[in-house]
Amino acid sequence: MKFPEMPYTRPDFEETKTKLESLLAQFKGAKSAEECFAAYKEFDDFYGNVFSMFSIARIRYTLDTTNEFYDNEKAYMDEVSPKLQAALQAFTQALLETPFRKELEAQWGSLMFVNAEITTKTFRPEIVTDLQEENKLASEYSKLIASAQIEFNGKVHTLAEMTPYYENPDANIRKAARDASSAWYMSHSEKLDNIYDQLVKLRTNIAKKLGHDSFTQVGYYRMQRNSYDQAAVAKFREGVVKHIVPIVERFKTAQAKRIGVDSLTIYDDNFSYPEGNAKPQGTPEDIFAHGKTMYHALSGETAEFIDFMMENELFDVLTRPGKEAGGYCAYIPKYKAPFIFANFNGTSGDIDVLTHEAGHALAGYVAKDIYPSALRRYSAETAEIHSMAMEFFTWPWMEGFFGDQTKKYYESHLASALIFIPYGTMVDEFQHHVYEKPEMTPAQRNNLWLELEKKYRPYLGTEGIPFYGEGRLWQRQLHIYQIPFYYIDYCLAQIIALCFWAENQTNPDSAWEKYRRLLGFAGTKTFVELIEDAGLPSPFVPDNLKAVADAAVDWLDKQ
Repeated sequence: MKFPEMPYTRPDFEETKTKLESLLAQFKGAKSAEECFAAYKEFDDFYGNVFSMFSIARIRYTLDTTNEFYDNEKAYMDEVSPKLQAALQAFTQALLETPFRKELEAQWGSLMFVNAEITTKTFRPEIVTDLQEENKLASEYSKLIASAQIEFNGKVHTLAEMTPYYENPDANIRKAARDASSAWYMSHSEKLDNIYDQLVKLRTNIAKKLGHDSFTQVGYYRMQRNSYDQAAVAKFREGVVKHIVPIVERFKTAQAKRIGVDSLTIYDDNFSYPEGNAKPQGTPEDIFAHGKTMYHALSGETAEFIDFMMENELFDVLTRPGKEAGGYCAYIPKYKAPFIFANFNGTSGDIDVLTHEAGHALAGYVAKDIYPSALRRYSAETAEIHSMAMEFFTWPWMEGFFGDQTKKYYESHLASALIFIPYGTMVDEFQHHVYEKPEMTPAQRNNLWLELEKKYRPYLGTEGIPFYGEGRLWQRQLHIYQIPFYYIDYCLAQIIALCFWAENQTNPDSAWEKYRRLLGFAGTKTFVELIEDAGLPSPFVPDNLKAVADAAVDWLDKQ
């Protein structure tokens, strides 16, 4: 079914709750393993349809945050989702306690039950009102960002539409564009501070009600960290500072020399080549036409996948006023349909979105028939392997997007993969400090960010520049507001994606086979088990990061 034609009916809370309670009683009352399996399937199918309605409504809200109907539906979901979580948690507890658990584990494996144990640590009935308020605050942030209207260059722009100006060869335009965007953030700085203040205090209160001193461990549970802990992530950050930051400094020194500046400031950060960065050629329609050709050439399965996505209008990538910022891939279980959301802006990022989000969507498409649904759900760092590795597997078809700028794209794409890692790691460390000391004032948080900039991005000058110089850049990162502790997942996955890139340079068949095998496991293996199965190095051993980074640097040095 085409996405615009998918019917939406608001799931009535009382009816849904009553049905879930009935299904719970049926599951608990099972007299045999067969009855237990049947009861669980009925529950899984029922809630899959409820989730599908919520998914459709969320997508349509993000497509136009000014749409009154879906704005109301989003508010409704923010209110009822935490209340439904109580019923879902009761089912999770029953799953763990059923006398037929041995039979279920024999059929479905043990990881589903490990994850269920983690889920039970994220919820108690007494935090329902807190979760409702958290949802409202997160929605308030996204709506504020989507509402931005910036007058620049004779037009009114969204924040996403300002991005191409940051890459303009004219330094005056780059500076003016950054200043215009930062002025918008500064004009809303008090509100941005207030939203985050409330979120930090609220999340800390939730953690205490769940029996924890700080929110950090709750954040890890929410992110389904099932194979590593805070100490392992700290080791990864150690490796980034030791091995990745010096490489990025070298890249950025070369960039400064290339564009003719003595040292980089935030105004120059996105500008890599004096003649301009690599940009995709043609219209969005041209991009999608070549994208279809690309996925048809990559494999028979990806051909089937891209046809399904296009025939069912499961993309929305054009920027417009009122559309939420960023990009994502959602999933609608009822129709076994992924959905890709993005904001094209005329930069190479448009192609990265087409490949990155398509990696997520392909993973959802591959796993669509796996049952139960819990086995389709992988943790976030695994999901980001799917997407980031896909960016590299599609390299052989980049000439169709970039023409004579393809070599420049390869160089900037590979370098940017490494350049991103310190930034993403900085976002992670920032959140660890914030939730360890939730009493921080806005000024103290900003000073913390500035200190972390010196540690992770010492090459980048921001002094005296409004917004950036005050240490407020973190306010642009929606994950900090909406999905705490998510961002390190991108960094961990980037290391694994670079391993796939390296093997794809010499043995593409083997690399693709390993990647496809990893996709096929879906949520049946942990992140650590997946990388072990693929024979890839653990990112939690600091010195492993050097070999991964060196392979990319060696390739770049030969260009």
